[in-house]
Amino acid sequence: MLALDKKTFEEEVLNSTGCMLVDFWSESCEPCKALMPTVVELSEKYGDQLKFAKLDTSKARRVAIKQKVLGLPTIAIYKDGEKVEELTKDDATAENIEEMIKKYL
Repeated sequence: MLALDKKTFEEEVLNSTGCMLVDFWSESCEPCKALMPTVVELSEKYGDQLKFAKLDTSKARRVAIKQKVLGLPTIAIYKDGEKVEELTKDDATAENIEEMIKKYL
């Protein structure tokens, strides 16, 4: 899984082609840390069909605000640089994330 920061987000996500999952998280967010192993598992399962990345929003607040990330954890799917779908907070469950991924494979 690719670790993004404020310098690489635009190049890796907004200027990319194809589909990519981005996990917006923060070190101070316990639900984010609890969800991370699930996202890593899904990246191992679907990583050959979909790019996976994560962005620590505490180190890239402006990026998170520009992407309208209103709560954590937020799992978003980008297609050709545009955000097409996202799951936030309680909706970001393993089952919902996997369902969302399958729509874009």
